[in-house]
Amino acid sequence: MLLLLMGAAILRVSLFSDICLRYVKEGLQPFLIASGLVLVGCALAGALPQGLRFIRRRESTGSVPAVAAPGPDGHEHAHVPGIAWLLAAPALVLLMFAPPALGSYTAARDSPKVVEDYDHFKRLPAQGPVPLSLTEFTARVQQDRAKSLQGRTVVMSGFVTPGKGGRWDLTRLLVACCAADSQSLTVPMHGFPAPPADTWVKVTGTWHPSGALGTASAAPALDVRSLERIPQPLSPYKDQPPAP
Repeated sequence: MLLLLMGAAILRVSLFSDICLRYVKEGLQPFLIASGLVLVGCALAGALPQGLRFIRRRESTGSVPAVAAPGPDGHEHAHVPGIAWLLAAPALVLLMFAPPALGSYTAARDSPKVVEDYDHFKRLPAQGPVPLSLTEFTARVQQDRAKSLQGRTVVMSGFVTPGKGGRWDLTRLLVACCAADSQSLTVPMHGFPAPPADTWVKVTGTWHPSGALGTASAAPALDVRSLERIPQPLSPYKDQPPAP
């Protein structure tokens, strides 16, 4: 029963929905599906022989057989200890209530993500707002010697992490494997009141001048011109530009 519950819970969040992307990277979803199928298979493989033996004994005796025969010490050893059923709790949680993805509480206490050096930057479109991930925006602000963001309007998306004194950050949580190793990537927002914590938003604005653009002294921050609330993306730990 425990194997069946756990297998069903894993399949519920990985095969019959994409809830598992709240906890692991996209590439691990097939492995979760395989794990759920294996657990369900093991549960059925263990239950089927017991069921067949139960039927045969009932047919031969004409009565319902005992669940377990007493051992040498007079105790029935086939019974599962009651405390073992606590192992069903995680499975029942996943079946009935799937915890949400990590958000601002984690970001405020998480390790900051260090943006690696870019070898080169692609040429930006000549006109119009430029959709950027938080990673690329930070890299262009601090590493692009050509100062491609000078005077350009950019569009980014993420969730809201409140700060002190009314300040707030646009945030993404990035993972190497699963939510347990998450690191936060934040860009401070200026000129717009803070939406509620954990709200997913798409912001449009220009780089907030602080330090020398294109050098490590430049602070990745944005002067917000407009803001739009958006639903949480399917893969919340995947930092990518917002859809047009």
